[in-house]
Amino acid sequence: MATAEKDKKKPTVVPTTEEAKELIPANNIATDQGQGLTTVADQVVAKVAGLAIKEIPGVYDLGTSAARALGALRSKVGASESITQGISVEIGQTQTALDVVLIVEYPHPVHQVADQVREAIFSAVEGLVGLEVTEVNIKVTDVHVPSNEDEDEKENKDLK
Repeated sequence: MATAEKDKKKPTVVPTTEEAKELIPANNIATDQGQGLTTVADQVVAKVAGLAIKEIPGVYDLGTSAARALGALRSKVGASESITQGISVEIGQTQTALDVVLIVEYPHPVHQVADQVREAIFSAVEGLVGLEVTEVNIKVTDVHVPSNEDEDEKENKDLK
């Protein structure tokens, strides 16, 4: 019974816009005051954004067809699923910009899903990483239409 509870995924908590604004340091510039500098890797920002995106209803998957195919191959050989797939990040000293490639689940309105993704990324990255997000460019490459095979596949995945 204890292992069944461990297997349940805990939901990722992403701060709201208001909470994120409260978390942003007043001075976000990395200055050395004798205690050292903190730098944030692109991968960290991409992972935080990826976790935030996964919580948005209507997002089917991230990345291009080739990236998703490679991700499926990785998962078949036991490697973990890449949460940063389809996310590119550019980081400056105090700001960051992101490009996101995603697939929307039918019948969710594409523009609403894109707006929710953008808002989630702004909140999560500004609140958890402390960098100002200057822009989030979203490219929707496909709309996924669910089928009965997808339902069976999803149930099998949930059982694992």
